[in-house]
Amino acid sequence: MVETREVAHLEDPLLYASRLWPLAWQRRGDGMVGAGDAVLRIDATGADRLTRIAEFWRAVCDAADVDDPVGLPGTGLVAFGAFAFDESSAEHSVLTVPSTILGRRGGRSWITRIRDARQAEFAPDPIVDEYGSHWSATLGPGRMDPVAHGDAVRQALAAIDAGEVGKVVVARDITGTVPVDADLRRLVRALASGYPDTWTFSIEGIIGASPETLVTVHGGDVTARVLAGTRPRGADADEDTAIIADLASNPKDIDEHEYAVRSVVDALRPHTSALAAAESPFTLKLPNLWHLATDVEGTLSDGASALDMVRALHPTAAVAGTPTRAAMQLIRRIEPFDRGRYAGPVGWIDGAGDGEWAIALRCAQFGEAGESVRGVTAHAGGGIVAGSVPEAELLETRVKFRPIVDALA
Repeated sequence: MVETREVAHLEDPLLYASRLWPLAWQRRGDGMVGAGDAVLRIDATGADRLTRIAEFWRAVCDAADVDDPVGLPGTGLVAFGAFAFDESSAEHSVLTVPSTILGRRGGRSWITRIRDARQAEFAPDPIVDEYGSHWSATLGPGRMDPVAHGDAVRQALAAIDAGEVGKVVVARDITGTVPVDADLRRLVRALASGYPDTWTFSIEGIIGASPETLVTVHGGDVTARVLAGTRPRGADADEDTAIIADLASNPKDIDEHEYAVRSVVDALRPHTSALAAAESPFTLKLPNLWHLATDVEGTLSDGASALDMVRALHPTAAVAGTPTRAAMQLIRRIEPFDRGRYAGPVGWIDGAGDGEWAIALRCAQFGEAGESVRGVTAHAGGGIVAGSVPEAELLETRVKFRPIVDALA
């Protein structure tokens, strides 16, 4: 049973979320948080994990009894998901339904209560839990330090020269710890405040602020935003102008971006009756970066859900490379770690199959709490194509680490 009701304005929905394991999805002040125990948890690994999750969710929706007079995106039956990047990952891909969801969109607020058939009543409504004390993380090099990253980039360039791939994304990691009782909602709030135009998420212990929309499905329309090609922001307006001009005309960045756009268009085309992408990318401004960006829009023709589109699109060339299979094999060979959920799909889906999904970037994965500290791992990567320079690629990862590292500090 699912029941959604409109409520008075929620000033800060995060105050209802768990301190140690917050569940949240926010952008530009709107979004949702989950509270209470999970009513349903769909957990899968392996090559067919996305197919099994999508099929299970479709069966859940068919059986659900939903009372939703509010009718906004994010009301009614909603599940939050965070999926592993690689089909061979040891990390689990999870779709979870909390017992309570509090949301706001377009100036309206609501609460959704969810229970399964075994429960006689809904769980008690959550209460406000004020933020805990400030904290900071201790961070250091991971398994791929700057020297190892340079070696990995050179291996990638050798594979490109040999014709194995046209592009491959190489990531590196940093690791550390946070206090065992750290209120992780503070990290979510810091990212949402500092990067309001990104998708700020906290699902299954992975917390971040992603600028890249994997796919959005609403009422039969599908949209995606492709980001590839990156520069750090300038010190002033004149320097920013020069950076934009260089980014928009640099052959390496243009090639990298075209690979990424082509992979998205090719994945969406079989599911759409109309599909459009701009001929030239625009420059997207973030507080610390410039990106080349292209929006892709279409009309679904086969009744596909947001999860079906996630399955069709992931992994894109923007986070893996091209050809996809060869790029994934190369990543497994040259990266000394399992990416886990980094660069994997993260987002939500509702009972109608609509939803919003991003790529888990500018993020950190938190482990279970230990006796005194809690582990945390962050990743950042860049697309390697012919002409890439290892030193420049290292600088790009440093700039991409900045949002999550600054927030952790």
